[in-house]
Amino acid sequence: MNRTAVVVPLIVVALLGACKKREPEPAPAAEAPVAVAPAAATAPPPAEQTAEQQELARKQALLAFATREDKFINDPRAQWAAEAKASSVFGDKDKSVSDSNKPQSAAGPADGRNWTNDNIDKGFDWLETTYANPVNATEVRVVFTGGQGVEAINKVELQDTDAKWHTVWEGLSDVKKEENGNRTWFVRTFDKTAYKAKIVKVTFANNLQRDYKTVDAVQLVGD
Repeated sequence: MNRTAVVVPLIVVALLGACKKREPEPAPAAEAPVAVAPAAATAPPPAEQTAEQQELARKQALLAFATREDKFINDPRAQWAAEAKASSVFGDKDKSVSDSNKPQSAAGPADGRNWTNDNIDKGFDWLETTYANPVNATEVRVVFTGGQGVEAINKVELQDTDAKWHTVWEGLSDVKKEENGNRTWFVRTFDKTAYKAKIVKVTFANNLQRDYKTVDAVQLVGD
């Protein structure tokens, strides 16, 4: 067999193999798109009140206080103290006690006459108020002139007709000075007592509000 005849076909096959198109490489997998969080909506700043709106809001707050106070003062279930006594009176240290600061000033209705204690920030003081009609009590209201002492109250107790004391509230006062009236009302409501209450005792931790404490009146509410 002719050697040349064998070589030529082999060369042709090699050339055909070289000319054969390469298979395309697989395309890389597409990356998942990264989610972009939408920008947080910015709330528009509150519009400033006009002078007229501010004055209206001020009067509405005054009216709300007057309505609440009127409800307390004219409450048919509430009574004012007939007598009062206290642990100290302004002027005790100097032996110069004025009648206007004595505990009896806290008896009767809210009238601007006040018991004032003799300690700004030392120890504890208390005020006891006695009522003509013992009741199954549901609430105690203490009236402060100018809010002096309202943040220092730390305990409210009731004495029953058998002279036994019962604590109806103890803790830190959450009442702040009233900005819409001359009086600040400290009010504590509780379940109706099974006993008849005749005396209210309010205790002050003097360093909780470093000022003299001035109580105008104390109401006992019940049936």
